Amino acid sequence: MAVLTLLAFLADWLLGDPPSWPHPVRLIGRLIARGESWARALAGPDSLQAAGVVLALMVTASAMGGAALVLHLGARAGALVHGLAALYLVYSLICLRDLYQQTWRVEKALRRGLLSEARAGLALVVGRDTAGLSEAGVRRALVETLAENLSDGLVAPLFYLALGGPVLAWGFKAVNTLDSMIGYKNERYLHLGRFAARLDDAAGFLPARLSAWLLIAAARTSGRPWRAAREVYRRDGYLHPSPNAGRPEAAMAGALGLRLGGPSAYGGRISAKPVLNPEGGEPGPEHLDAAESLVIRAALLMLAAVLPVLAFFTGRWGW
Repeated sequence: MAVLTLLAFLADWLLGDPPSWPHPVRLIGRLIARGESWARALAGPDSLQAAGVVLALMVTASAMGGAALVLHLGARAGALVHGLAALYLVYSLICLRDLYQQTWRVEKALRRGLLSEARAGLALVVGRDTAGLSEAGVRRALVETLAENLSDGLVAPLFYLALGGPVLAWGFKAVNTLDSMIGYKNERYLHLGRFAARLDDAAGFLPARLSAWLLIAAARTSGRPWRAAREVYRRDGYLHPSPNAGRPEAAMAGALGLRLGGPSAYGGRISAKPVLNPEGGEPGPEHLDAAESLVIRAALLMLAAVLPVLAFFTGRWGW
């Protein structure tokens, strides 16, 4: 599994996520959408929260069962097919290359002076309203999403892969996808998505904090002010409304000397997020390069930590 994980990491960086390829997350997304339709049709307003629990558990179990079935069928077909199946499952967990490409596409539009195009591109990456953002606001959102998605898109999948192989890792991926689709605190999803949001908070608790420390370590190994990253993480990381997102964002803010966070609009409603590292400056063109460099360095550190664990436990837990 260690060699397969290394190959999957390299494949993600070389290929990204070609939109024409089948992807398990898209299947999970369709299952969530269909399940939401059924839940709203069958459950009354007073039972939407219970329906949300059933939906979240059903989707998570389906993702884990699907991963287990793919591995089982691959094993029956032979070692080569089993290895390829496991490779694809792990490759599909990682989305570092796509995160890099999407954020860099927005930054290129900013550097060409195309603020409207940058706002439109940012809307494909983040959940907040982007139409009224300034150039600095767009870059602030890019740096924040790089920090947060380091956890969701790489650290957490590898963390759960090391704990329980592809099956457990795909359980996390299902929970994270549920949160991204129905885990909103608005009128439509407040009740239906409440359990999914809480489940994602629990699943991401340790990986988010690990991501922050990886960013601090990345800052130290790259000559950036890692002590400031550690200080801002400890001082401001808990201020964010999310129990997880603020941790890597605060570490990133300290490492780059930036002011992140602050009020953001979601669906026309203002979320009064606190400012992280209020003494920091506004992000400029150089800061996205620096943020991406820190994320890649942190990802490599996580990979270096996980591979020996996978090498030791492969075969011992039936992976």
